[in-house]
Amino acid sequence: MFRFAHPEVLFLLVLVPLVAWWSLRPGRERSVAYSSLDLLLGAGLGAPAWKRYGKLALRLLVLSLVVLALARPQTGRSQHTEYAEAVDIMLVLDTSGSMQAQDFEPKNRLFVAKEVIKEFIAKRTTDRIGLVVFAADAVTQCPLTLDYGLLTKLVDQVDFGILDDGTAIGMGLASACNRMQASEAKSKVIVLLTDGQNNAGMVDPPTAARVAQSLGIKVYTIGVGTRGRAPIPIDDPVFGRRLISVDVDIDEVTLKKIADLTGGEYFRATDRQELEQIYAKIDQLERTKVASETFVEYTERFKWLLLPALGLLILELGLEQSILRESP
Repeated sequence: MFRFAHPEVLFLLVLVPLVAWWSLRPGRERSVAYSSLDLLLGAGLGAPAWKRYGKLALRLLVLSLVVLALARPQTGRSQHTEYAEAVDIMLVLDTSGSMQAQDFEPKNRLFVAKEVIKEFIAKRTTDRIGLVVFAADAVTQCPLTLDYGLLTKLVDQVDFGILDDGTAIGMGLASACNRMQASEAKSKVIVLLTDGQNNAGMVDPPTAARVAQSLGIKVYTIGVGTRGRAPIPIDDPVFGRRLISVDVDIDEVTLKKIADLTGGEYFRATDRQELEQIYAKIDQLERTKVASETFVEYTERFKWLLLPALGLLILELGLEQSILRESP
């Protein structure tokens, strides 16, 4: 990167053609009065043209270099710095038996939720993400981490039967809050996904929501399940494994209250496409804030011009006393 610190000085370059015109204007030649020219015949009257023009060229070059040096030429080196304000995100996933309902293609609610969550993780770059799973109780599957590869593997390992059956929404939310209470991130987010109503655990959802609010954690809640009835597999001792139709019973009122209290938002997903759109929207709402600054460090380069100008001036003065010396 190159610039002149004082570009207005460059206007002085108009002096160069003015000096040239002044020096070469008609009638400018020097003359000496003689009573007779007989003695000067054949003596090389006047100076050769190359001497006059050579000396003038040197002076004009010196003047040009001095003006350019006064404009302070500088070269700069650009430095770009980015600062990322990362987001801490805890994903809370329901693994109760009702998540086996087969109203989400191609398998069941839990399978699809895990696939969409992995897509969500793959879109993040600088945020710490953790995972809590819950049924009748809650357990941390993965603490906040930047190791997305490990987190994705742990998401794959989530399955039914890890915890006793039940739906402890409050416990899942409280466990996530506990994992985030030491977080120093400017933005702290919990994304809680469930398909039922709180029916287990020692902490009720409103209490857990107030804890999240006190910690400055924003909670997005997602209710999954079709509207009406959904098929769910059961193991019948007589007829073996079969599907039965059950009512979809999501406590949307409580999920909305949790989101409203913490500054988040409640979403309802009735199929995979809607669930993907919800996580994509949350991904956009909670993007990492990146601030960038560009610094340019300039180095003075006027010496590159001033020193040659000085050298040419000394050269011109020396040549003026030798090969550029003019005869009257």
